[in-house]
Amino acid sequence: MVFRIGHHPNNLHLRLASLWPGAFSAMKPEFVGYVEGRETADRMARGEFDVGGTGSTPPILAAASGRPVTYAGASAPRPANGAILVSKTSEIETVADLKGKSVTLVDGSFLTYFLAKRLEEAGLKLTDVERLDIEPVASREALREGKAAAWLAMAPLLEQSLVSGEFRVLAHCGDLIPNRSLFWTLDERKLSKDTLEEFAGELQRLGAEIAADPEKASALLSAGGDESERRAWTRIVSERNWQAIGAGAPLLQEQQAEADTLFAHGDLSTRLTIAA
Repeated sequence: MVFRIGHHPNNLHLRLASLWPGAFSAMKPEFVGYVEGRETADRMARGEFDVGGTGSTPPILAAASGRPVTYAGASAPRPANGAILVSKTSEIETVADLKGKSVTLVDGSFLTYFLAKRLEEAGLKLTDVERLDIEPVASREALREGKAAAWLAMAPLLEQSLVSGEFRVLAHCGDLIPNRSLFWTLDERKLSKDTLEEFAGELQRLGAEIAADPEKASALLSAGGDESERRAWTRIVSERNWQAIGAGAPLLQEQQAEADTLFAHGDLSTRLTIAA
């Protein structure tokens, strides 16, 4: 039976794994590319691949929809991977000013959780803003054209967009949420504990190799692009913590905290219990 790993552009660990010579070689995997992390559970359920990587929210939504999830591991936190941007000339000065306004984001990604926690700090809920589910480049255009009051941006488009000077950061993600990449499978894929542990070990090995050679990683990610794109990727790769952790109790507790928050904001219809 072929072991298949799904990867999409916003999960740099697995995107690089699909490009990195010798990555996961002990498992002899087949890498399956797809467009967007929110598709992970549906594609996995169809048998397109066995394990994937996303932000923290898609596996919670998968479990809430009746698809039991098993976690294989997670990246280190990504404090610089998300921010709320507004136009440089916007009159919005605080998160509280977003009440009743429209915000663009990839809804159902970690950005939803990030938004919920920032709104909580301002005494607001997700229902106090109008969420527009728009892909990243179109989100930036909506903010630029005044069709939205704010944009929840993620790397690498976040860093690339700030260079223009058109936008300013209303709120960073920082350590407000763990903001990890989560690596997980659906129980129906029937992966053994040994397979998941081997996957986690290979993930850690790959992370060490990427951290030791960011120039190699940036060259792979920018293949076909120009020198400015390669330099941007070098900065992103160099500034990122590529360590990975196993799926122990601390990780499950983080997921439980997020599930509880999404339930409190009405994004989950029932309270979810995250179990080992």
